[in-house]
Amino acid sequence: MSRHLVKAGLKCKVVTTDIGLTPQRINELEGVDVIALSTLVKRFYIPMFSYRKIREIVKSIDIIHLMNHWTFLNAVVYIIARRMKKPYVVCPAGSLPYHKRSEKIKKIYNLLIGYRIIRNADGCIAISPDEIDQFREYGVHTDKISIIPNGINPDDFYDVHENTFRKKFNIGDKPFVLFMGRLTSIKGPDLLLRAFCNVTNSQNIGYHLVFAGPDGDMLPELKKISQEQSVGNKVHFIGYVGGTDKVNAYYAANLLAIPSRQEAMSIVSLEAGITGTPVLLTDRCGFNIVEDINGGKVVPATVDGLERGLTEFFSRPGQLESMGRNLRKYVYENYTWEKIINKHLVLYSKILKKNS
Repeated sequence: MSRHLVKAGLKCKVVTTDIGLTPQRINELEGVDVIALSTLVKRFYIPMFSYRKIREIVKSIDIIHLMNHWTFLNAVVYIIARRMKKPYVVCPAGSLPYHKRSEKIKKIYNLLIGYRIIRNADGCIAISPDEIDQFREYGVHTDKISIIPNGINPDDFYDVHENTFRKKFNIGDKPFVLFMGRLTSIKGPDLLLRAFCNVTNSQNIGYHLVFAGPDGDMLPELKKISQEQSVGNKVHFIGYVGGTDKVNAYYAANLLAIPSRQEAMSIVSLEAGITGTPVLLTDRCGFNIVEDINGGKVVPATVDGLERGLTEFFSRPGQLESMGRNLRKYVYENYTWEKIINKHLVLYSKILKKNS
């Protein structure tokens, strides 16, 4: 988003922690002023910071765009913005609901400041219609909510070396289902693995399953399941992939599976679309349109639902290519940043005009 704000002629500053901020990622943000703060406590994204420095940054800008609202940094920026009467928008990107992890801490945070960050925003951005009710639960009026989905940059998905990916991660030449994301409960990798095990053990299929993503506390459990179900030779845990490896993973995969238990809108579904890879996703991902355009299949967020979806794809592999083409066409027509960024610009202009 920040790159395309710059392309649209705006000056853009990104204030963030240094977690995961590699030199490659900074280089990709050409033209963006990136201010990376060293992290004191990674578990809670608490950075080292100067209140005066943050205040100077807030003073120098016209409008603030908060991504998420849980972090300490967002709370500090919010406090300064309110004191300086600077307008801001907030985009939780699916993070408003409580989940098992840190539920008590998040409830306390909301009582202290979180609710105010959301309610006092000049604009609230929902990345899918499913998120509107979540804003309402925070006390936000509907007229404050704008639906602006995630975007995708096709230029990031140009390097294609499928065989290189297979060799690097020892996948072999078998067709495979790809999971792309953190291995944590909300993303549902356990649901997908159990569904895959059921299909594999009941049918003689040649598909493999590749989990690409960092461990979010479920890796030992997933490995145990694959060994107990005797599918260890067909399941691959390759860890985090980024850059060229990530692009090549999408192109090499026959199908992307998104088994999330809860998600406002899945960015990986757009990434798969831009590479022409069909998707199997749950009805909790905020992207049910893929079934309407015949770009994939939507199933309940259960083992049975995912099992039925996999069975259908495996029994009719000829449909995968055409589904991938349909999804690619739809994503190009509706979700490239060149189109999405205009919606942000309209919202910013409306707020600035109202506050002038």
